[in-house]
Parts: sequence; C-alpha cells; structure tokens
Amino acid sequence: MVGQRSDRIEAGIDSAAAALYAGATMLVLSWLNASNVYVAIGGATAFAACFYGLRSVEPEALKFALCAFAPAAFELAGLGELVLTDGDRLQTPAADQEALVLDDVLAQIGPDSRVVRLFDRGAMPAPGQLEARVDGHLGKTTDESAPVDASAALHQALAELRRSLR
Repeated sequence: MVGQRSDRIEAGIDSAAAALYAGATMLVLSWLNASNVYVAIGGATAFAACFYGLRSVEPEALKFALCAFAPAAFELAGLGELVLTDGDRLQTPAADQEALVLDDVLAQIGPDSRVVRLFDRGAMPAPGQLEARVDGHLGKTTDESAPVDASAALHQALAELRRSLR
C-alpha cells in the first residue's frame, strides 16, 4: 500500500507519453495518405508498444537508503521560572588576550569617496538649519529672510511694460 499512489502517478505519466507518441504516429500516417483503418491500427500499436515499454523500465535502486525515523519524545520541564546559572554568564577575556578595539582608520573623506558617515558632526546641519529645511519642504515660511514668491508682481510688471510699448 505504500507505493500505490506513486504507481498511479507513474502509470498516468506513462500513458500520457504513450498517447502523445500514438498521436504523432497517427499524424504522420495521415500525412502519408494512409487509410483510416491503417491510421487507427498504427496509433493503437504505437500506444501499446510505447506504454508497455515505459512500464517495463524499473526505477533505480536508492543510492542513499534512509532509515525509518521516529522523533524522540519531548517533554516540557515545566513552565516555571527560568534561572540563570554561572554557565550563562558572559565570559570576560583573559589577561593574555587582547580586547578588540575598533578604530576609525578613515580620517578624511575625499570628495569622490563612496564612504558615507552617517553621524559626522561637521556635515550635520545645526538644529535651526534643519528646522528651516523641513519648513521649506512643507511650504511653511516662518523666517523673514526666506525668499518671497514674487512671480505675480513680475507678471504684472511685464504686462505693464508690454502695454507701454504699444
């Protein structure tokens, strides 16, 4: 009973392949202007030969035999309090071991460098500058020194200039 499902699947694939081969044989016989009887007999013969040929092929033996696996029983020790022991403590390096020291060996970043410093104090804007940038992106102008949109006044001045030239 173990291999019944796989045997059915293999038989279905074998019959589909045999039917495809029989259909191709019948098509070739019809192109050769054979009578319908010969086309049917040729198709049935091709199907039977291909199907039984495919079913006679035995699968290879397994190269890696797997033994039956039974999972081990697992018991929860209890859902009580977890207690740390000395084995759970972080081990400090011994005196003969050197501690790992991370140095920033990149002192200067060139203008064409691909290295980015995320928290470089020299490149970071001051809080007031950052607030002005955010307000500028949001469309808020709280600073009097911010540029004023004078496009309407410019259009009016150009319109007056055109009228005066006419």
